Formats: sequence, structure tokens, C-alpha cells
Amino acid sequence: MDSDQIWAVIDAQRADLADLLDGLSPEQWTAPSLCDGWRVRDVASHLTHSHMSPLRAMVEAARSGFRFDPMIRRLALEDSRSQAQITAALRGMVGSRKKILGTTDRDPLMDILVHGQDIAVPLGIDRPMPTDAAVEVANHMWHMRFPMNPSKRLQGVRLLATDVDFAVGAGSEMRAPNRDLVMVIAGRADIEPA
Repeated sequence: MDSDQIWAVIDAQRADLADLLDGLSPEQWTAPSLCDGWRVRDVASHLTHSHMSPLRAMVEAARSGFRFDPMIRRLALEDSRSQAQITAALRGMVGSRKKILGTTDRDPLMDILVHGQDIAVPLGIDRPMPTDAAVEVANHMWHMRFPMNPSKRLQGVRLLATDVDFAVGAGSEMRAPNRDLVMVIAGRADIEPA
């Protein structure tokens, strides 16, 4: 996928997820997500934090001792905005190509696809992933060293998609639809070897 295609998917996914979030009940909004210790609202607010200014990002990093994961967690859990404000912020990101310094176009694509599942799956909502984008994200994540390092975590495992042309790793085979493999690579799900 080229940059324009990636951003078109990001925009469509942001708008669609904002619509989904707008329709959640208060119980769904505060339900646990697939992110350990995070509620649905925390994941939704996290998705909007990539648009903070570089200055604020530096201040927040300093407040967290320049440790990435604690900063991300603190920002999500301390965000006091309402459901309407968070969904409006996510919808307001549609059309923007702003991303965190040092990241590629594939990083916001990864965030919206994976975190969309983090929200939808525990609520029992089927949220399909666009096929080409899911393959792009799976390949991108597989080669990441920070923060996930899936090729090390899944050493000795070969992941094979049953619905698209995607395979990575070596060892015991795990077969599943690519959407499920994306979540395995992201550390959200396990699949039994075939």
C-alpha cells in the first residue's frame, strides 16, 4: 500500500470507530478492553493522543521519566474528557496526516486497526479489518523491535493466514484468519498450533 492508500484506510477507520464509540452505552464505555487494565474509554482516548503537540509530548515524557509505556498508560488512564469529547477528537483527526515524530504511516494504521479490535472484541462487536491494511499491519508489526518485538516473543512459531497471502516466522504452524494473526502479533491473543 502507498501512503495515500494507508491514510485513506486510517481516515475511514477513524470515522467508523468514532461512530461505534458514539453509540456505546455507559456500561460499554467503561467496560474492560483487551488492553490489560484499560477500559474501552481509555483505549479510545489513547487513540487521540497521537495528535498532541511535540512540546506537550516532551513534557509528558519527562513526567514519566522518559519511559514510553508508563507515559502512554498514564495519559490514557488520566484523561478526563467525556465520551462525546473523545469521539469528537477522534472524528476530528479524519483527514489529518499528523503522526508521532519518528513513526511511519503504518504506525497510526496499526493503532487504529489493533485498538479498534481492543475495543470491539470484548464488547462482542464484529469489526472487520480491511484485508490489504491488515496484511500491511501484520508485516509492519512482525518487524518491530519496540515496543512489541513479536518475532522474538513468537520465536519457534510460523504464522499462516488462512484467508490471505501472509506468513511469517518458522517453527510450529499456527493457522488463522489474518485479523486473528494481527492480534496474536500484537500480543492480544493466542492461537493453538495447527
